[in-house]
Amino acid sequence: MDTLVSVGITGVGGYAPPGILTNHDLEKMVDTSDEWIRTRSGISNRHIADAATATSDIALPAARQALERAGLAAEELDMVVMATFTPDYLLPATACTIQHALGATRAGAFDLAAACTGFIYALNIVAPSIATGQFRNALVIGGDTLSKVTDYTDRGTCVLFGDGAGAAVLQPVPAGRGLLSSYLRADGGGCEMLYIPGGSTRKPATHETVDARDHFVKMSGNEVFRFAVRALEEAVLEALGRAGLTTADVDLIVPHQANIRIIDGAAKRLGIPEDRWVINLHEYGNTSGGSIPLALNEAYEQGRLHEGDVVVFVAFGGGLTWGASVLRW
Repeated sequence: MDTLVSVGITGVGGYAPPGILTNHDLEKMVDTSDEWIRTRSGISNRHIADAATATSDIALPAARQALERAGLAAEELDMVVMATFTPDYLLPATACTIQHALGATRAGAFDLAAACTGFIYALNIVAPSIATGQFRNALVIGGDTLSKVTDYTDRGTCVLFGDGAGAAVLQPVPAGRGLLSSYLRADGGGCEMLYIPGGSTRKPATHETVDARDHFVKMSGNEVFRFAVRALEEAVLEALGRAGLTTADVDLIVPHQANIRIIDGAAKRLGIPEDRWVINLHEYGNTSGGSIPLALNEAYEQGRLHEGDVVVFVAFGGGLTWGASVLRW
């Protein structure tokens, strides 16, 4: 067998639609307040797509930006992967729409559904194919338009979610750089803690499911909170251990942007200082699959990523799924 090559991220991009939904806007929609939302979640704004905008529409600008920064033409791509649970259609894959719009004529394309952990899952599915030489250039996108599946009569969920996408180009990099380790887990026993009950084969769309608001995200907030803090800590420690590193080696950690109290809880358990965390949920809210790559793009644009830095991605989401990746930038 040929020697495996190292695989890293050579270009990043991000995009969120221009429409803004503020906490003060939500005060007029449900029984809530700006103070309550900021205290409970850390969120002030979230970007919201208009009625005509689909997930592929917000993914494309992020994808194009990532390709430009990597200095890569779309025609050179071998694979396009879209991590999302809000696809344009149930059939075909949104990645195919993106592949065509980019002009990635040589690339395969598929969607991956792992909710908020989707970007990490996608990275770790694609990277081994580059490492073994099956293909050389891949585009991994995470993005969701959660506003399309958010119940704006449910104050427990509608304050949390926004729309956004981020993208990363994966290519061979010098030995010792790129992805060093990963840790991926799931527990389907927690499915109904965070799910959309209607609209697919378990409960196909009917007048009854629409009337029951079964096509919106349902979440058991307290249960998810308790799970999330434990999951973030576990995933970070396991992934670092597999890379032969400790929390002291971490230069930057990019967590799923779900709730500031969850992130703060995990930070205290891990003992990783606050200044090493990338936090942008105050502006975007929880964008699910778009969360980590959107925050990564912001860290890149702010000059927070330096050559040789140890960077950790960590997330949890519906499924239940959770995981982490460690890479050397």
